Amino acid sequence: MDFIFTEEQTMLRDMVRKFVDQEIKPLAQQIDKEHNVALVQGILKKAAPLGLLGIPFPEKYGGSDMGEMGYAILLEELSRGCASTSVTIGAHIGLAGTSILIGGNEAQKEKYLKPLALGEKIGAYALTEPGAGSDAASLQLAAKADGNDYILNGTKLWITNGDIAETIVVYGLSDAKLKARGGITAFIVEADTPGFSANRIEDKMGLRGSATAELVFQDVRVPKENVLGQVGMGFVIAMQTLDESRLSLAAACIGAAKEVLAMSVDFSKKRVAFKQPIAQFQAIQFMIADMTAEIFQMESIVYRTAWMYDQGTKIPREGAICKLFCSEALDRIVDKAVQIHGGNGFMGEHPVERFYRDSRVNRIFEGTSEIQRMVIAEDVLKKGSY
Repeated sequence: MDFIFTEEQTMLRDMVRKFVDQEIKPLAQQIDKEHNVALVQGILKKAAPLGLLGIPFPEKYGGSDMGEMGYAILLEELSRGCASTSVTIGAHIGLAGTSILIGGNEAQKEKYLKPLALGEKIGAYALTEPGAGSDAASLQLAAKADGNDYILNGTKLWITNGDIAETIVVYGLSDAKLKARGGITAFIVEADTPGFSANRIEDKMGLRGSATAELVFQDVRVPKENVLGQVGMGFVIAMQTLDESRLSLAAACIGAAKEVLAMSVDFSKKRVAFKQPIAQFQAIQFMIADMTAEIFQMESIVYRTAWMYDQGTKIPREGAICKLFCSEALDRIVDKAVQIHGGNGFMGEHPVERFYRDSRVNRIFEGTSEIQRMVIAEDVLKKGSY
């Protein structure tokens, strides 16, 4: 069962699904076992000519102008094949590119967003620091004005694409007194700027084929024309970007959930116990029913919210709801998939084991489940009702 899409959206889904089946799925296990970022980079080079790295962006900036609906379709399909590939493209489009789309002026969009949309360059989004994860407003990377430049000093941590990106959106503290209320500024930093370095973090539980890095800034000089939006308004850009990115992350959860459900159905029909396929047992049927019901809910809220976003509606509450529900539902679904597969699901050579490990981080990055609950509750309490 698929969501009802327009003809154009259906064509996009079919194209991406074919690409995933032919180019990503055959490599997914190797990417995971070898922590092979280079294979993912190779996939990106094949995806770029198809326009897949600029799906939501306007055509004048090199994109496909398919909005959030198209982007959700893209990430759902990518996540059927490989979470490492999905998160790499997600950080490139939904974090780096979206930040520039939201906060950038025309010159910045032409110079930086267009190459990202065309896949000529890869983007990253640097907000998190060693002491500023969930509490993003407490970031400490210093951004000091110096003539026609800003000088950046500090460290960013857990940055997806951090050591493969050429264009990095960096959030720094330009006024320590104001902090999030006018003291955080966003900058576009080119990776070859003197004083910048990136150190890859190799040993991860999941997403082993995505490049995760520590970024170090030592007197990195950034011209003032690379300030993204207004000075002091960086935190606003960061939060608006995360509203959209949380929604797209939820879409990725749908793809992974559908894939492990399909694996579970297939396995349960073939695995025989007590002289019959285990699909005949009510315990297995109930797990499959619960998985299916949760996927229906995931799909319903994500595509409803994507449609709202494309109509110009701000979605801080709705994006948080999608991210919270879908990330937690995926963990429940993948856990059931492992249970259905039994010992096979615990073995590293089986894809369901990879999906199990990859799914866990969804409840952590781009705002933990606890942060999503705070965002939702704050909005409801402010408005006084649903």
